Amino acid sequence: MRIDQRQFNLLAVAALVALAAHLVRLPLWLAIPLIAIAPWRMWSRSRDPKPISAWIRVPLVFALVFVIFNHYGNIFGQEPGSALACGLLMLKILESERVRDARAAIGFAAFVLMSALLFTQTMAFTLLICLSLVVLLAALNALQPAPILTRNLFASELRTAALLLGFGLPLALAAFLFVPRLSSPLWGSPGAFEDARTGLSETMAPGSMTELLIDDSPALRVHFEGKVPPSSARYFRALVLWDFDGRTWTRDGWRPQNSLETVNSAADEISYEVTLEPTNRPWLPALDVPLETPDRSRMSRDRTLHARNSVDQLRQYRVRSALSYQLAASLAPLDRRRALRLPKDFNPKTLALAKQWRSEGSDDSTIIQAALDRFNASFTYTLSPPLLGRNSVDDFLFDTQAGFCEHYSSAFVVLMRAAGIPARVVTGYQGGWWNALGKYLLVRQSDAHAWAEVWLDGRGWVRVDPTAAVSPARVEQDGSTAGAGAAWNPGSWLLEIRNRLDVVNRMWTQTIVQFNALRQKSLLTPIGISNADQGDLLRVLACVIAAFLIITTLWVLRSGRGRKGDRLDLAWHKLQRRLARRGFPVQDDEGPNDYLKRIKSRLDNDSTTAALEQLIRHYIELRYATASPKDADIQAFARRIRELKLPRAVNS
Repeated sequence: MRIDQRQFNLLAVAALVALAAHLVRLPLWLAIPLIAIAPWRMWSRSRDPKPISAWIRVPLVFALVFVIFNHYGNIFGQEPGSALACGLLMLKILESERVRDARAAIGFAAFVLMSALLFTQTMAFTLLICLSLVVLLAALNALQPAPILTRNLFASELRTAALLLGFGLPLALAAFLFVPRLSSPLWGSPGAFEDARTGLSETMAPGSMTELLIDDSPALRVHFEGKVPPSSARYFRALVLWDFDGRTWTRDGWRPQNSLETVNSAADEISYEVTLEPTNRPWLPALDVPLETPDRSRMSRDRTLHARNSVDQLRQYRVRSALSYQLAASLAPLDRRRALRLPKDFNPKTLALAKQWRSEGSDDSTIIQAALDRFNASFTYTLSPPLLGRNSVDDFLFDTQAGFCEHYSSAFVVLMRAAGIPARVVTGYQGGWWNALGKYLLVRQSDAHAWAEVWLDGRGWVRVDPTAAVSPARVEQDGSTAGAGAAWNPGSWLLEIRNRLDVVNRMWTQTIVQFNALRQKSLLTPIGISNADQGDLLRVLACVIAAFLIITTLWVLRSGRGRKGDRLDLAWHKLQRRLARRGFPVQDDEGPNDYLKRIKSRLDNDSTTAALEQLIRHYIELRYATASPKDADIQAFARRIRELKLPRAVNS
């Protein structure tokens, strides 16, 4: 049976909703045509109901496969596979003219919608997917042969769809808890959910950290076993950058663990647990300076931690760090040369300034303070600095004098090296928000930071944060807040709301996203099954489903008393009740024709008899002579019943 225009429009809207879940990952040249297909077909079908020819549809399918293969280099994998599924769904709309095709399209739309959860499983996105299912269920409900009688069909179908979704949620929860889980993911590589931020890069150049500093998403959460360190001590070390080519800083390669820089006079030791968000990078930030290596990780020579594989899912690790320490009391000749190396023919003004300070007889501490005083005198902190040229440090120090942490740390290290002081750049995170409700420190991507380390005789590597000389607020706030000024600062009340919401997100992650096969085995411990196998889980699932079906069946039977049939029958029963009040109750074994004959035999009002005969004949035609009555006919029948004027009650 061919679907009408309203049903097709709902189908097209459902397909667009499924497509919307993938738009952020689709290339623009593909997203725009796919979005345009649905409204174009809705418009063209309303003007000319003729189906789209297969000579058009089939070449479009081949063209879709070709462009996706050409763009991604493959049609397999999460990103190319989801792009292909989105394209096939919208092309399916072009051939959906019958109820069978429409139902298949809605089923495929549900698959496409659910596949978006392969990329992100945040609470907000999952709830959005559930709400999107209401539209798909409404489109499916609109395909039923006897829709609900109402003037606002779309709103009624949405209500019915929401009710169906509500009934399905208990079963979905039971399946989530008790369907046996695989030890490895079904969809490709283990933990291959791409809800990962890029995170810190292994290189640093002017402007490279801007996206991180304006990104308010969580980077990591930290639980401390004792006293929480003050904000000024919350430097989370991630990468040490040694090499500078005149514009970009890069990190030293990993070296064996037996060549670690030694930590002497460690004090203020602190133990804590870090929950790191996915980054698709191996860096494991730790408070400056880590003393031990977590499981499944390694420590490089400069005391930075690295996972053995990229962090593509939530990673928890325990660390012990020293907040007061002496790092590398002696500097190896190779490290000294690397920490003093500068590229030739770059930043001549900066080199001349550093040599001037040294020629004046200043010692290392005096030169460091001179650099900090220079920053503090006339420089400003901003996330929108002017562009820099080839001699980026010269431009920054003598011309623009505006930037953020990467500008200050880079310029400071170049100045130190030019003055003969070994120095290097360190990147990571600084600060964070203490969540009093959840008792953990929340560090966001906007807390990304870069600072410097200088090597001083008798003290080793000493942390110097030149950004703090310009913007002390950066050490107390995140980078985006410090860079935006007071006009942006949302105030403590908004920050408190943000932190409270993060508690909810963290609970969602721990209870839902991280629910795995190991936790499922201990799910039945309260009923005496400490290590549940697949059979135990399936038996419990069967019991839950059976209980749910019994409860819903009893509820339907109870709520269905006194209300039978579809929209047409509801209108017919309304007419029967009106006639019963006038002395014409319907008999249990009496059909519409016999009912009409009995009424005519006792009713003398010719006009009322004629009107009743037309109504009952109309009902017989709609109910028994029409496979799927049109909405307009049902509404007209119900309206005539409301307008019918009956005589007073007749005695039996």
